[in-house]
Amino acid sequence: MSRTTRSVAVTLVVVLLIAALGFVYASPYIALNRVKQAADARDAQTVNEYVDFPALRTSLKERIAALLMRRVDIQKSGNPLAIIGAMIDAALVGPLLDSYATPDGVAAILNGIPPRGDPGEKPPAPPQAETAGTALAPVSGVPPAQSAPRQPPQTTAGYRSFDTFVVTYQHGAGDARYSAIFRVAG
Repeated sequence: MSRTTRSVAVTLVVVLLIAALGFVYASPYIALNRVKQAADARDAQTVNEYVDFPALRTSLKERIAALLMRRVDIQKSGNPLAIIGAMIDAALVGPLLDSYATPDGVAAILNGIPPRGDPGEKPPAPPQAETAGTALAPVSGVPPAQSAPRQPPQTTAGYRSFDTFVVTYQHGAGDARYSAIFRVAG
């Protein structure tokens, strides 16, 4: 093998390796974009390809149960009824998670319509085809405030570590931040 052929082969291998690493790095961003597009279009089949909804529901219920138990532990000494309150909270949160950890629920959340926590609440129906220039009515039925315009939702995404990808969402300034943590399969 000549020196030129060997250097071309090494260069080709290095380029292919860099391209493969670039694709591996970009794949969570690509998947996130596809899920967002599918959620916007309320394409449940595509969303189902990317999201394991039973695992999502289980994970959310475990995390909220742990949060409620921490709240009970903090309030235990000052309020003996805190355990009953946590049980009621858990009873209300479970059905809410079941209804929102669905393709339509994920689409609603990704479109800036978070759950309000009302008993029996379901995600809003997908909007009908809009014509250009038509103003949308507010979801709550309350007209938007005429004072300062609301800051648009902020979403950030990036790697926390080599195999952990995090998407953080904040609906507006001063609102709570929500994070989805993804483990990159390897």
